[in-house]
Parts: sequence; C-alpha cells; structure tokens
Amino acid sequence: MAQQKPEQSTPDFLHKEYSADSLLMKSAEMPAVALDRTVQLSNQILHAVPLGAATKRAKNYWYMLGPGLTTGASDDDPSGIATYSQTGAQFGFGFLWLSLWTFPLMSAVQEMCARIGLVTGRGLAGNIRAYYSRRVLRFCTFLLFAANAFNIGADLGAMAKGVQLLNPHLRFWWLVIAFAVISLLLQIFTPYVRYAKYLKWLALVLLSYVVSSILAHLNWGQALHSTLLPSIHWSKESLLLICAILGTTISPYLFFWQTSKVVEEQFLQGKTTLKERQSATAPAEVKSMRIDVWTGMLLSNLVMFFIIAACGGVLFPHGVTEITSAAQAAEALRPFAGNATYFLFAIGIIGTGLLAIPVLAGSSSYAIAESLGWREGLYRGLNQAYAFYGIIIISMLVGLGLNFVGLDPIKALIYSAVANGLVAPFILFFIVRLSSNKKVMGHWVNRKFTTFVGWITTLVMATAGIAAIVALF
Repeated sequence: MAQQKPEQSTPDFLHKEYSADSLLMKSAEMPAVALDRTVQLSNQILHAVPLGAATKRAKNYWYMLGPGLTTGASDDDPSGIATYSQTGAQFGFGFLWLSLWTFPLMSAVQEMCARIGLVTGRGLAGNIRAYYSRRVLRFCTFLLFAANAFNIGADLGAMAKGVQLLNPHLRFWWLVIAFAVISLLLQIFTPYVRYAKYLKWLALVLLSYVVSSILAHLNWGQALHSTLLPSIHWSKESLLLICAILGTTISPYLFFWQTSKVVEEQFLQGKTTLKERQSATAPAEVKSMRIDVWTGMLLSNLVMFFIIAACGGVLFPHGVTEITSAAQAAEALRPFAGNATYFLFAIGIIGTGLLAIPVLAGSSSYAIAESLGWREGLYRGLNQAYAFYGIIIISMLVGLGLNFVGLDPIKALIYSAVANGLVAPFILFFIVRLSSNKKVMGHWVNRKFTTFVGWITTLVMATAGIAAIVALF
C-alpha cells in the first residue's frame, strides 16, 4: 500500500497576505467593475434598438468618436466650472461671447495636434524633442507639471465638495484621498482599451450642465444677444477672468494629451513600430479624426456657454457675485433654480473630475517621458514603464498634498492659469511650426488659413499670459 504524503499546511502569514491582496484587488476593481457594467448595459441597449437609417448613422458617429471627445470633455473640469461660474455670477451674460470665439481657435489647435500624432506616429513632446530645442521643451514640461498639479489639487477638492453636496455627513479629507486612490488605480491597473471606453462614456456627464441650465428658465433671447454682440469690461477682475478662461480652454495639457492619445490608438490598431505608424495616412483616418476633434471641442464650448449662462441668468440678477468653487455655484443656484439644477451641478462636478484628473496627470507624464526619451503609454503595463507611471503617481500625490496645506482654491486656479499662460505660447509656436512643415507632415501639412488661425491663437494666448501677470502684480 502506497504511503500517502503528508499534506503541507500553508503558514498563517501567507493566508493573511493572500487575504489582504485579495481585498485590495477587490477594492481596486469595484469602481472599474461598476463602470464596466454600465458601459456593457449601454452597449446592450444600443444593440437592441432597431436599426433604422438615422439610428445607424448615430451609432457610426458615436463609434467614430474617441480621443477628441475625451480631450474636449476633460477641458470642462471642476476648476474650469468654477471659472465659468464666477464669470457668469460677476458679469452676467457679458462674457458669453467668449464661448463662441474660443471654439474655432481651440478646435484648430487640437486638430493640428491630432494630425501631428496621426502622421508622425509620435507624441507632441517627442516631435519637439526631435526637431527643436530640448532645453525649451524641458522648461515647458516643468511648468506644465506645476500647472497640472495645481489643477489636480483643485479638482480633487472640488469632487469631494461635490459629494458633500449629496451627502454632507461624509468627511472631506477621506473623500479627497478616496478620489485620488480610485483615479490612480483606474489609470494604472485598468487595460487601456477598457479605460478609453470609460473616459468616452464619462464625457456624457457634461450634458448635466446643459439640462440644468434649461431647467433654470433663463432669458435665452438676451443670452443669444450677448453671445453674438461682444462686450468687454475693462478692469483688473475682467482681465483675470478672461485670462483664466483662455488658460482653461486652450490649455497646454490638452495639446500633449490629444497627440499622445492618437498615437495610443495607432498602437491598438497593431502599429507598434514607428515605421508602421508613419506609413501613408489615409484620407478616411484624417476625416474621422477631424469629426472626433471638432465634436469634442464643440461639446467643451457648449458646456462653457451653458454654465456661464446659468450663473449669469440666475446668480448675477440676485446679487450673488462671488463664486469660489463649483460646489458653491451649485449651492448658490439651488434657492433660485431648484433642486434639479443643484443635483445636476453636483453630479457634473464629480463626473468631470473623474474624467479630467487622469488627463491632467497623464499629459504631464506623456510630456516628461517623451522629452526625456523614456518608455511611455497607458497601453503599457506598470512594470513596462515605471518612470511614466511614476510621474502620474507623483502628480497625484502633489495635487493631493495641496488639499492638506490650506492652499486657497482660487489662488490655485490663478497660479495654474498664469503657468498655462506662460507655457501655451511656447508650445503653440512648436505646434504651428511642426504642422506647417512639409518635411514633417508631408501631404497633410497645414493649409494657409489653418496656419493663420494657429498664429492668431498663439498671439492671443501670449497676450493673455502677459495680461494675467500684469493684473496680478
């Protein structure tokens, strides 16, 4: 009779370690699983709808959208919402015209960025590093990192305040830490294919601001008049707000994110080498990219319009002219516009923060990694790009820390706007030069009018940056 081997018992400490690892993994999975199930349910509903001609066009249009939509949507982060809310509260409908004027400037720049990524197969920082000054690039990426860290800090705080609007009993500090951890876990451990879908669906949360403005019963005739007939209020406060709006709409972090996301999409298509990505770009690819980019920028500017309109049409007439955060805007709107507007504003703050924070941290990491020649990309695993993910973690920790040192959120926004104002003209210079260079872009070089719009945007951002510095000092 064969002798049975004695069973080997697993030490208690290994059981405990395994249990702790399992608990940590389950905790990390929870937000991703919830979002994944929502996406799956939405897709099931889409597939269940009878396919008429209009439905088919709508579905094809939705599937065409990607990096451009998420880039435009991330522009309306909680910090931007606070800026737009303050603009409406302080000046009424007076600056609604900015949403009309920033749309073509923003769209032209982001299209140039996307086209650079599509044709060259490299991110923006990688192209600047290859063709221009590395010293200037490193200076710009340092300022970009600082500006993004301030924005991340302000957005984390705003999201925590947004949750407290729905449940005042939850502690602010725990909420800030929880949002930072959730955002990091999603960026690092969620496969990029799935993560890109999450960001795309999160963009739809911006529609809450459109609905909330409609429910506020505004004077739309007056709003349209102010949009089409610009008026400028010459004062220190108005200059700072204009600079802040330009800084939060035509932001350097969007330039780097847009270009790098286009390159990541090429990786997903199997173009893993630079030579494959630089192969002939099909007209259909450029057409899809343009639809995607212009849709994203249109959504961004529409949301900007509706937030300024809501606060300008409700708060300004009632004498509520000081708004220091997105959460305060929601609270101020509640007595005059009702609970529906209040809750939609609160939900929008949380959703836009979840969308914008990864873009802010990711753009810093893309810019720094590409400028220094490190491995980069969210499609890579953690152990394949330690330095890239390290920058994301550091960005989040710096932003998180700003909430514990008592930094005034309005000062954070101002510092961020000034940093963006300093960086944007330099980066815009390189974007216009690269996209106008036939040796770099080949057949897809800028048209003359696109180049003209690019230089106008550069001049506007340089002027805004100088004006912000003068207004501050």
